[in-house]
Amino acid sequence: MKIQFDYIKRNLIFRFDAGTSRGVLKSKEVFWIKAFQKDKPEFIGWGEAAPLVKLSPDDRPDFEEILCAYLAKLSKLDWGRDELSILKAISEEVPFNLPSIRFAFETAVLDLLNGGIKRILKNDFFDHLKPLPINGLIWMGDEGFMKDQIDQKLEEGFACIKMKIGAIDFGQELELLQYIRSNYGPEEVTLRVDANGAFAPDEALGKLQRLSSLSLHSIEQPIVAGQVDAMAELCLQTPLPIALDEELIGVKEKGLLLDQIKPQFIILKPSLLGGIKEAREWIQEAEEREIGWWMTSALESNVGLNAITQLTSQYKPDLPQGLGTGKLFENNLASPLMVSSGQINYNPKIFWEQPS
Repeated sequence: MKIQFDYIKRNLIFRFDAGTSRGVLKSKEVFWIKAFQKDKPEFIGWGEAAPLVKLSPDDRPDFEEILCAYLAKLSKLDWGRDELSILKAISEEVPFNLPSIRFAFETAVLDLLNGGIKRILKNDFFDHLKPLPINGLIWMGDEGFMKDQIDQKLEEGFACIKMKIGAIDFGQELELLQYIRSNYGPEEVTLRVDANGAFAPDEALGKLQRLSSLSLHSIEQPIVAGQVDAMAELCLQTPLPIALDEELIGVKEKGLLLDQIKPQFIILKPSLLGGIKEAREWIQEAEEREIGWWMTSALESNVGLNAITQLTSQYKPDLPQGLGTGKLFENNLASPLMVSSGQINYNPKIFWEQPS
């Protein structure tokens, strides 16, 4: 089976200044990959390559040039017609250090294989309209901005709140978390925090001890990735479950890393880790070691979010996932992906807006 590829680029604009410990995000560049066959142009599969600035291995100035080269290269490939052969072919043709490009081709080709209807994989989310629980994300900003977000998420019915920390005064962040806890106990609202590596190794344990008094579910990436010994010691002593996030990026020896650090959880972002095939391998390695996990989007448009949600749905997770980013952008594609009452749903009555 011969497949042709093309792409469309769009600059997604955030509805607000999205603060993280690495800086403020105002826009996000994405590349939508179009997969089609010359003799059946009415069927189109779509994927998305959207590297995160300063974080993705393929965040590089020549990204678009590299992408175009692989569009041409993979157009010459003779593709199989089953999921496993497609994933295998892409992992062999596209290098490990181009994870968002891998993910884009996986999604586009699988979508085309399934008739170009945005069904990427066999899953209950798309096939049986079964919703997935998600967390409500609180972005960094001044205290008033963060408090307004908290109130809004609680009013919208989220039972799991995730707050990014590390950019404002730590005492203020504790007060914001205490504000939630003073109104909602741990049996009513699950609290997660994401430090994005903001803590220094010598101060991290002390901060985790203070955070643990608030009955938090977990903290993501308390210290900067790459400090394996320090992270392992922190996971050993922590009073609060630790979830690895950036620590997983660029890692090929998955089992070795998990054995070295022994985290309580891992966070999976397919477009940062190398796509569907790589995410599945992380899940297998984690579950063999009884390490918990959940999936998170990496600020993709609804094209990428749809694929990640379908992959997540295959595992029928109980934990809330990080899949509520569809409303972040002013100019996202209209889609059937809907968020209500702390869940993401697929509403087939709403049509997909085609990339343009």
